[in-house]
Amino acid sequence: MRKLITGMKLSLDGKMEGAEGYADWVEAWSEDYGLMPQVDACVLGGGMYPGYERYWTGIQNEPDTPAWITGNAPTPAEVEWARFAAQTPHYVLSNTLTSALWPKTRFVRELDEISALKQQPGKDIYLMGGARVTASLIDAGLVDEMRLIVYPLIAGEGKALFTTTKRRGLELRKVEQLTDGRMSTIYGAGRGNGNAM
Repeated sequence: MRKLITGMKLSLDGKMEGAEGYADWVEAWSEDYGLMPQVDACVLGGGMYPGYERYWTGIQNEPDTPAWITGNAPTPAEVEWARFAAQTPHYVLSNTLTSALWPKTRFVRELDEISALKQQPGKDIYLMGGARVTASLIDAGLVDEMRLIVYPLIAGEGKALFTTTKRRGLELRKVEQLTDGRMSTIYGAGRGNGNAM
């Protein structure tokens, strides 16, 4: 069975967005979790998808132009992700969205459809978020692994990643210190919790 793996960049106090509605402490939105070689599909929520599509389409079309969220020119890793994203099926969990610019985007309405996607042949699946979708999929026991990059700051106000309703024990699989005081951690389902969170 394919694994559903989430990757998030968050503050030390567990925020995935600041008060302004985005993580202004993140300098680039490249895939920094080492997932590209092992995934062939992406899942994200309807609240996140329109901005995601706009951001990466801009980088695909104009890789030398500053990105609209960061105001910085895309990094080589962002350009690499933009190319990967253009070729990779995206599944958007939404009850309201019905159209997308990207031809490989599909809309799913129920969590059961994500469970069915995990049963299909293929590589693992990258769950990008946002917070509500990630929490829903964790609560449904569908997330198999969590890769977090924790930034050395307390964001204060903002949107918390961990809005799940159930207590879950996790198994720490890897910790790595990155530059600028950041930490990379990988967690899997804890013992006795089955195969997923």
